[in-house]
Amino acid sequence: MTKASLDVRANIALAMGAIAGAFSLSASADVTFSGEFGVQQRYYLQDALYPTQPRAQGSLFLQPSLYTEWNEGYDSLVFTPFVRLDQEDSERSHADIRELLWLHAADNWELRVGIGKVFWGQTESLHLVDIINQTDAVESVDGEDKLGQPMVSYTWLHEYGSLSAYVLPYFRERTFSGLEGRLRPPVPVNTDKPLFESDDEESNVDFALRWQQSINSWEVGVSFFHGTNREPELIGTLNEMGEQELLPFYRQINQVGIDVLNVSGDWLWKFEAIYRAAETDNAISPAMGVPLTPESEAIDYFAAVGGFEYTLVGFMETTYDLGILMEYQYDERDNNFFAPAQNDLMLGVRWALNDQDSTEVLVALIQDLDDTNSRGGFIEASSRMTQNWRWTLEGYFFAAEDPLKPLYFVRQDDHIQFGVEYFF
Repeated sequence: MTKASLDVRANIALAMGAIAGAFSLSASADVTFSGEFGVQQRYYLQDALYPTQPRAQGSLFLQPSLYTEWNEGYDSLVFTPFVRLDQEDSERSHADIRELLWLHAADNWELRVGIGKVFWGQTESLHLVDIINQTDAVESVDGEDKLGQPMVSYTWLHEYGSLSAYVLPYFRERTFSGLEGRLRPPVPVNTDKPLFESDDEESNVDFALRWQQSINSWEVGVSFFHGTNREPELIGTLNEMGEQELLPFYRQINQVGIDVLNVSGDWLWKFEAIYRAAETDNAISPAMGVPLTPESEAIDYFAAVGGFEYTLVGFMETTYDLGILMEYQYDERDNNFFAPAQNDLMLGVRWALNDQDSTEVLVALIQDLDDTNSRGGFIEASSRMTQNWRWTLEGYFFAAEDPLKPLYFVRQDDHIQFGVEYFF
């Protein structure tokens, strides 16, 4: 049985025990069934850097969703599984439970139990404060696809803001492309042998708090997280065959974050910042006794991203809207595979046609301000073809000449992905 299968089974067991009673109460209620199915074809513009990697990569995905509510809408249940089948990369073929969540709402509080998805943040180019859910890194390079997180959360609603507390009893490990996949380090990551600083490993109980409030034209969020870092450190070692491999090491951390959004006419001002500190200054893996290269990995660090989006409504006397985006990215870490934006500037344009097909295009360039030869770019576009069908286009582009830059390892992984999706 694969590790992905074990994760899914563990998530089911954790969630089902908590919501079994709620499901029986909702058995007589109406159930809404919806979801999406898609076919995607990815094409890489350059030959692969590493052997066995493909030039083209096709895949299918299915994400159905069941929703029901009862008790006059005060209780609800949602179940959203996800399946991806990839033509080339066996690690990208995986299944997950994105949501299996019971929600009970009262006049001034809400309780959620099961497997859920929680998003924190405001900025476009990076989501620094968003830490509850683990990134599903084999889905896309933008980091916006997340694995379902087992949780119990309680939210208190008050005129002075909402305060949410989270208990996270099970940790989800990050997914990585396999040996046949692209967008990976030169040495493959062995996800079957993860290392944890906590003796409880994936059963370590994490905690989080978040306060959020709307103040006139401002949206402010302040958060705290204590538990297993969602970003692993990668340790180089040799396997039983004497071949090089990377092992993910998950450290215990504390993180304080703030995110701010200000709406001022046609202007959106956005900001996120975090300070992340390790529970210990241990630079040696207790499980292996292998140095974790502290000279290239800041254990405690500050990171921030901020900028604006200005929308030209009815651009040039048309029905189109043209948005101008700019964000500055800063990170104290140097040459970290998961943090390529130490001192970078994003410039982008969002074009919304405001037509009945909801056609929209976003193009952006992210330039390293310390190295003019290091940059990335992306394009995202979508439009409906009918009420149930939509096409999507994504493109990601990388450039780096310095071997110490994180983008150097994916410098030949520029790709365009076209997809057709059906909503039901």
